[in-house]
Amino acid sequence: MEEIQIPIFVESRYRVNRKRIKKAISKVLAEHEIKGPAEVSVAIVGDRKMRALSKKYKGEDKTRNILSFSLSEGESTHLGSEVLKLGDIVISYPQIIREASVEEVLVDDKIDTLIEHGMLHLLGINHE
Repeated sequence: MEEIQIPIFVESRYRVNRKRIKKAISKVLAEHEIKGPAEVSVAIVGDRKMRALSKKYKGEDKTRNILSFSLSEGESTHLGSEVLKLGDIVISYPQIIREASVEEVLVDDKIDTLIEHGMLHLLGINHE
């Protein structure tokens, strides 16, 4: 697997396992035979930021667990470089904590599940 760039932005008060997030992304790319160089960015934010993004991009004034922004909307884009830029995944950490508690799963497991879900969206594989 060639270089996969995964910049991760985390609001300072949240503790996440960056290695595990990168591993989850790499796993989805490998399963779909996508080789680097590629880039996917991940942001872990609070509910206020997520609500603002949801309102701006989805027209819904509510928080949500994940948003994914494909840079290609189904087509592969090489933006003047040889790096395949897949897009951005934004996760609301407070939302994850609530859901993990209700579902009785570990926060890291919940993040893995959502990262995989978001990656499928970025790859143009949408759920029904």
